[in-house]
Amino acid sequence: REGQPGRQRTNPTMEVFLSDTSLGQAAQGGAPAFVETVAQAIEQAAGGGLTAHVLEVLSPQQTTLLAYRVLRGELMEGGWVQLIHNGWGPFFFRNPFAKAMRLWGVGGLASMVGKAHKLYSRLHEPIEADCTDEEFMALYERFPQFDALDDEFVEREEEFTRSVGLWVDAHLDQFVKIL
Repeated sequence: REGQPGRQRTNPTMEVFLSDTSLGQAAQGGAPAFVETVAQAIEQAAGGGLTAHVLEVLSPQQTTLLAYRVLRGELMEGGWVQLIHNGWGPFFFRNPFAKAMRLWGVGGLASMVGKAHKLYSRLHEPIEADCTDEEFMALYERFPQFDALDDEFVEREEEFTRSVGLWVDAHLDQFVKIL
């Protein structure tokens, strides 16, 4: 499967450029703005979101940042049920995302992903099935097992994003080159 660990990437050191001015403005906006600015620069340079092509041209660090952005967006909008229903389960649970978060100092998120993975392993098939909008909304009632994890993520999102931002800032040269 493309983009998984062990698969050779065609350009693991893709150069992504970001102006010092843009970076400074983003930093003034706090961790969410900083993380979003760096992630957008990476996404634009790679030509899109987390697709097989993008996974081939980005470094693991760059990929992990884009993955955090996807995870954050999905969980803030609709929680783990939405993330799984939208097809992201295999990406987050069958790749070393949780390990990367632990290495980045975001152990609380790594632990949460581990708990969600246990639920995913047992419950993913009906959540991933095609359904109408009404049936999708009913999934939240059918799978309340994710509620506590959804609430915890929302409560801790600022902490997680701040930790991701600190990691990116401390290792900025692994993500972008400043102009």
